[in-house]
Amino acid sequence: MPRFSVIIPCHKVQGFLRECLDSVLEQSYRDIEVIAVDDCSPDGCGAILDAYAARDDRVRVLHLPENVGLGRARNAGLPHARGDYLFFLDSDDTLTPGALRALADRLAETADPDVLVFDYARTYWWGGTRRNVLAHVLAESVEGTFTAAERPEILDLLMVVWNKVYRREYVEREGFTFPPGYYEDTPWTFPVLLSAGRIATLDRICLNYRQRRQGNILSTTSRKHFDVHAQYERVFGYVADRPELASWLPFLHAKMGEHCLDILGKPDRLPPSDKAEFFRRTAELFRAHRPEGAEIPPQLRVLERGYPAYVARSQGARAGRALARRAGRVRTAAAGRAHRASAALRSRLPLDPDLVVYSAFSHRGVLGDPAAVHREARRIAPHLRGVWVLRDEELVAGLPPDTEHVILGSAAYRRVTERATFFVNNVNWPGALRKRPGSVHIHTHQGTPLKYMGADLLGKPGARHGLDVPQMLRRADRWDHSLVANLHSELVWERAYPCHFASARTGSPRNDVLVRARGDRAAGEGFRLRHGIPAGHTVVLYAPTRRDYRRGGHVDRIDPARLAADLGEGHTLVVRLHPSLATGPARGLGLSELHRRGVLVDATDEPHVEDVLLAADVLVTDYSALVFDYANLDRPIVVHADDWAAYAASRGAYFDITAEPPGHVARSYRELAWLLASGTWRDAEAARLRSVFRSRFCAYDDGRAAERVVRTLMLGEDMPEPAPVPGARAAASGRDLLPSS
Repeated sequence: MPRFSVIIPCHKVQGFLRECLDSVLEQSYRDIEVIAVDDCSPDGCGAILDAYAARDDRVRVLHLPENVGLGRARNAGLPHARGDYLFFLDSDDTLTPGALRALADRLAETADPDVLVFDYARTYWWGGTRRNVLAHVLAESVEGTFTAAERPEILDLLMVVWNKVYRREYVEREGFTFPPGYYEDTPWTFPVLLSAGRIATLDRICLNYRQRRQGNILSTTSRKHFDVHAQYERVFGYVADRPELASWLPFLHAKMGEHCLDILGKPDRLPPSDKAEFFRRTAELFRAHRPEGAEIPPQLRVLERGYPAYVARSQGARAGRALARRAGRVRTAAAGRAHRASAALRSRLPLDPDLVVYSAFSHRGVLGDPAAVHREARRIAPHLRGVWVLRDEELVAGLPPDTEHVILGSAAYRRVTERATFFVNNVNWPGALRKRPGSVHIHTHQGTPLKYMGADLLGKPGARHGLDVPQMLRRADRWDHSLVANLHSELVWERAYPCHFASARTGSPRNDVLVRARGDRAAGEGFRLRHGIPAGHTVVLYAPTRRDYRRGGHVDRIDPARLAADLGEGHTLVVRLHPSLATGPARGLGLSELHRRGVLVDATDEPHVEDVLLAADVLVTDYSALVFDYANLDRPIVVHADDWAAYAASRGAYFDITAEPPGHVARSYRELAWLLASGTWRDAEAARLRSVFRSRFCAYDDGRAAERVVRTLMLGEDMPEPAPVPGARAAASGRDLLPSS
């Protein structure tokens, strides 16, 4: 008996069906059956299904003699299901890699609940991806199982059938089936969740919910949207037959009103001539099922006032939004005039020679190179007043003690930026910040560049999507000093940012701690203890970067669960995603769940990347700039370059890291697994490659970079340039892929 019965109804989806089936049948978890229901589709769906069934005995096909609609097609598949759990998958959606394994593991962990609710992401026809905005509800419900009464917030999630799996015995015992018509998920999901004795959640994106440009049933203008009323009648009838569920009536009454008004408010659902009738029927249903003594939410009271009141409210809301926009523009213009007048007055005040303004990573906190400079300035020049710019008040709690700060755009921000002599940042300052004569802008960058940056992106339209390069260069015109850790960076920055700054051969301040910790394995104990990594474990850090050939930047090049398993006993896998992927769907594609289960450590949210690097015994990366920082520790590095050609073509690269690598190069996952399992990752050849790489890219990192910045660029003192690492080259390699002048 299979663990999952995946029921897939199909009708006029021949363009998407193969992708859907492949996403199921190519899962690493294979204990499944697929029941594909050809709902008398007039296109090639039936032939596609038969072809898949002929080559995979896990697939069974039902050909219905007439079109019965989505709900009844699912019903047709139910009697044929033999699995422990039912999974209803729409034929234009897809499973994410590893989804079924994650579901099976979670079911075992929670001792086979009646229902398991999982996460999904909307994938748009134009290439965008957006995670479920209520994913936090799943993350907050990870402890054991519960009922809807114990955690009613579970009913705030999208009430659809495909973001859950259902224990087949529970479904059969209760006799749940799908009714005909649109919105057939409504009278399934509410009864199923309200009656379930044990519900569990999985905080992982298991399904890509395709947002089609056209062809979506619910986005089709039709009178069939009137079916929603009959579907809610079925929900109310189910509850009426079960007195123990009577307490849910006020909630369901409000949900019905909200749902129907939402349909009415959508421009593409109902024919305009039918909207008044739809409102009338909704109001009748609302009155008929109003629980005695129930408080009507303010937004639903319009259902008691008639259609003209609804129209007036809608028109008033639109007019109010337009008025608010106009008022906002007026306020913005007035504020701009006041700001310019105030700035003009402040510009007459002298600069404060002891005031330094810091920012890092678009004002996200005391981080990176600016943080290292700030710490050193406090040590050797305590008379310098350092003020940090933060994006919002939420970040204040994460500041170190006694750290002065201002919020971006506030009056205090304007005061300090008008008077400061020194500005230290690793990202460009906002365009509105005016550089006063005599002020000194120190740009630290975010490490040594491998991929194209700045003006070099002009020939890479995909990589600079949404990026205004000329504006970036205008902001870079304010730089006085550009910090570099090697001659390669000096060459690249002067080409990528053709502005009037001077290259400062200081080294990277944030790498001082790495240089000083070289050979000291105890330096990473803080991170290991925080994350419960056993003493003696070999820590493998996997740090992938973003891809510019995929909208959103995230591409799964390695299955982290498989890598963690292949590393075996005595190893801990630590994963750190690129910062631009930290808040997107990438975390929900299994990483958060694997971290919760102790399979690996997700270090993406660690504020100080140096702590993560210090804890690692080996770095596995593709083309992340962290490779240059980690090389300072003189520890093994493995480059996983299975898509180097695509990456270099889409983003552009300044040199071929596979030809001049910091360690062994794996061109496939199989090669990577062999390198790690055989111990080759730390052999003599790996050490030789690393030594050559360090001599080139760590040339100025001597552990005194932050001190050099403070003494030479702020205090005006003399200090010798760092002595190059032995063997450092005097110029960039002849094999660099620099764009021609």
